[in-house]
Amino acid sequence: MSSKINMEQWEAKLSAVNIPKEEMNKLIMNFLITEGYVEAAKMFEKESGTAASMDLSTIQERMEIRRAVQSGQMDVAIDKVNDMNPEILETQEELFFHMQQQRLIELIRKGKTEEALQFAEEYLAPQGEEHPRFLEELERTVTLLAFHDAKSSPLGDLMDIAQRQKTASELNAAILHSQCLDKESRLPTLLKILFWSQAQLDDKCAYPHITDLVTGQLGLPSDPKSA
Repeated sequence: MSSKINMEQWEAKLSAVNIPKEEMNKLIMNFLITEGYVEAAKMFEKESGTAASMDLSTIQERMEIRRAVQSGQMDVAIDKVNDMNPEILETQEELFFHMQQQRLIELIRKGKTEEALQFAEEYLAPQGEEHPRFLEELERTVTLLAFHDAKSSPLGDLMDIAQRQKTASELNAAILHSQCLDKESRLPTLLKILFWSQAQLDDKCAYPHITDLVTGQLGLPSDPKSA
């Protein structure tokens, strides 16, 4: 390791970097809008004077759709999406398949075996024939019907709440894209870049790391507090 930068030197370097407050406010607003914090976005807009990049009333609609998927109400979610913008599901084949796949999973979860088989045959099988890349996922999902307790089966991951979250996130990103917004908040991306940059610097010098993202606390690698 070629050099060591102490806390005083590092803080001086940080102080020399000028980040406009307006840019920070835009980053915060982007996070609030993308993650769906409607009331917080309204309050932040009022207090900071940072204009939202969209009609904040549409956030509530998007969050209602997301919550519907997260609670397994797929018919409600699909109807709301189509009311908002039917092109979202009409033009995105993979998203549409995953929405239908989730509908099938919810039928299996409710023990509606015959209805699930009929649904798979009428709606999902044609998609598998038209788009072979969906066949593996379709087969895995339909195989759940072979188990008395699908949740405890080798394919039980499809029954987890995490599967709903995955579908909800995919749909949320598609809605944001249709509204010409970022598919995900810029803040997590910046944090990834931060940790990547720290890892790159580790090979070149010793310097204060961010040890607490909440407070922004710094600590030298040799400092026990940073361990």
